[in-house]
Amino acid sequence: MSFSGLLVQLLNGLAGASSLFLVAAGLSLIFGVCRIVNFAHGSFYMVGLYAAYALAEAMAPLGGGWGFWLSLPLSAIAVGLLGGLVEVLLLRRIYKAPELFQLLATFALVLVIKDAVLWLCGPDELLGPRAPGLGGAVDILGRAFPSYDLFLIAVGPLVLGATWLLLHRSRFGMLVRAATQDREMVGALGVRQAWLFTAVFALGAGLAGLGGALQLPREPATLELDLQTIGSAFVVVVVGGMGSLTGAFVAALLVSTVKALCIWLGVVQIAGIDIAFPQLTLGADFLVMAVVLVLRPWGLLGQPQAASRSQGLREQPLRAPPPALKAVGAAVLLALLALPWAVDAQSYTLVLVVDLVIAALFAVSLHFLMGPAGLHSFGHAAFFGLGAYGAALLLNAAGLPMLWALLLAPLLAALGGVLTGWFAVRLTGVYFSMLTLAFAQIIWATTFQWDSVTGGSNGLTGVWPAAWLEDKRWFYLLTLLLATAGVLALWRVLYAPLGYALRASRDAPLRAEAIGIAVAKVQWMGFVLAASVAGLAGALFAFSKGSISPETMSVAKSVDGLVMVLLGGVQTLVGPILGAFSFTWLHDAVARNTDYWRATLGAVILLLVLLFPQGIAGYGKRWWQWLLQRRGA
Repeated sequence: MSFSGLLVQLLNGLAGASSLFLVAAGLSLIFGVCRIVNFAHGSFYMVGLYAAYALAEAMAPLGGGWGFWLSLPLSAIAVGLLGGLVEVLLLRRIYKAPELFQLLATFALVLVIKDAVLWLCGPDELLGPRAPGLGGAVDILGRAFPSYDLFLIAVGPLVLGATWLLLHRSRFGMLVRAATQDREMVGALGVRQAWLFTAVFALGAGLAGLGGALQLPREPATLELDLQTIGSAFVVVVVGGMGSLTGAFVAALLVSTVKALCIWLGVVQIAGIDIAFPQLTLGADFLVMAVVLVLRPWGLLGQPQAASRSQGLREQPLRAPPPALKAVGAAVLLALLALPWAVDAQSYTLVLVVDLVIAALFAVSLHFLMGPAGLHSFGHAAFFGLGAYGAALLLNAAGLPMLWALLLAPLLAALGGVLTGWFAVRLTGVYFSMLTLAFAQIIWATTFQWDSVTGGSNGLTGVWPAAWLEDKRWFYLLTLLLATAGVLALWRVLYAPLGYALRASRDAPLRAEAIGIAVAKVQWMGFVLAASVAGLAGALFAFSKGSISPETMSVAKSVDGLVMVLLGGVQTLVGPILGAFSFTWLHDAVARNTDYWRATLGAVILLLVLLFPQGIAGYGKRWWQWLLQRRGA
């Protein structure tokens, strides 16, 4: 741990912070004006890197290094044009839909863009050339440091200064800043919001593309960069404060510095325990975000979000299902009960339906938070994974019988919900969502690296059901029984005092506090209850697959849960079940029949978002009400 080593690591962190700031700055601009949590922003970063590689290769015959240096701005322009096209063709059509459906649309874009890049560039990693004129290294206290990284360190402040001038010394910047504060008022003053949104989205995408292009000599272009980058970008934007470019720059420096310090410290012995600080880099950025949000709920330089006057749909009062719907539900349940005797005991249909039922239980637990409680969690998969690992450890390490492991595993998920919920319910809006994401990533990183307990990246195996459940039909019936019990229990809570208090806290928190409802306590209780049910789903999943790995609590799994709930419809109780069945079946059917299953699945989701902005169940409910009104007329 020498001073020269510390200095080099800090400089490495600053070089990485520049590209990270470019991505975060674009994401912050888009959210500030368009109010879109853009999951596809990491895809623009990935496309920028691939575009820079292709352009540098195509213009290599120019000689003199011109091809490389021209490829950087041209890639940013190309990605900016792509972003503008996406906004005009897709997002402009769904601005009046609930904001979470816009998130669903951008997630579908991630799938489409990933497979488009796979088709165009192939699956192999592509490493770009060295930067002409900056391919060597400079000596810093006896250590070699890449010259190109010094160039990157200078790029961040230059882009920050240019963006500041654009936003504070031009009419366009004045409109952007005004829209960030109150976009409805900007529209009322006669500004053409549509083109303003397009320009901002294109600018944000271009900044992400430039951030990716600048990494051409430093890292290979891979298809996994999209989700990796969007996670780090979310951290920087939230830590700095949503909508604050200066805050994003400070946050990028802070996160990169913390990671650099972890690498420099190496393995340190504290109280006789060896702590490998480099391993902490996997979740260090999310740990920083969690600490900042607990201490400063709006980020370092952020401000409370302005309330939207017209976006989204009003939440309707929760009513008991009509007798006809109850009859349909009973018929479906009877059909599911009869299914094992209608197909072969070893049929793949049983395996698929078990997956559908577990997915439905997971989606219902998330919907309990998103709908009635109004809490949009981005890290719900952590509790799914805690339940799965709890079942595996209770079975293999503690030696408990399978049923006891299955029933006690949700308690571990509930404990995770107690800790996460206690901090999270003190925040609102996107800050609540990001804090749940931060805690989920911390749990995932711990699971990924705790080899002695969780098996690390390999996970745990040998998580098999009891001998009397070796027949898949009996395990199927047990899964259906427990999942049905979990769903009905959550639905019953919605019509109990806790459910009414949750909806009151969602719709009118100040009035709820005034009449004596402890809003934070009620939301905390709802959070823990939803976490425990998600843990039950995870435990069932572990026994259905016979093993468990850290991927079950990754960001992708949390996003899958969000997709299920939004696809089915947030404003109906059966929506998450329909969404889970539809998404899981589509995922299975498409993945088995085409190499480009992501693009096909993303296109289907986009089509459903455009046709049914209220979700599948929401559209069915409106159609049924229209039919009843017509019959009455």
